[in-house]
Amino acid sequence: MKSHQTTQTMKPATAAKKLGVYLPATPAEFQEGVVSRAELNELQANPPEWLHELRRTGPHPRPVVAAKLGVSIAGLTRGGVTEALTTEQIDALKDEKPEWLEKERATQAEVRKETARLKKRDAERAQRDS
Repeated sequence: MKSHQTTQTMKPATAAKKLGVYLPATPAEFQEGVVSRAELNELQANPPEWLHELRRTGPHPRPVVAAKLGVSIAGLTRGGVTEALTTEQIDALKDEKPEWLEKERATQAEVRKETARLKKRDAERAQRDS
């Protein structure tokens, strides 16, 4: 018996998320179709000019904005950033250093430090228990 393999496809929103781009800024043909796994792999391996440009200048989705600013997505919301931002807008925020951004960066640094501490503690416990 031969197994019948179907082509795995995804919605444009899922593909945009995997590519790290803001869906409304993608070309219409990308937004209106479905993306196969092979097409996604091809876009990742050989990005077309529109994808290069979106990744370079934006607008960027909130997870990318948060990463570029060094804060959490919740921190963006607390800071009043609810929309996608361009690279230029992100750089302007970095230069302005508003109070909320400095506070959220400090919070994020504390979260990372605590996560590292817990990981080290758990590793030590696992080593001791084995």
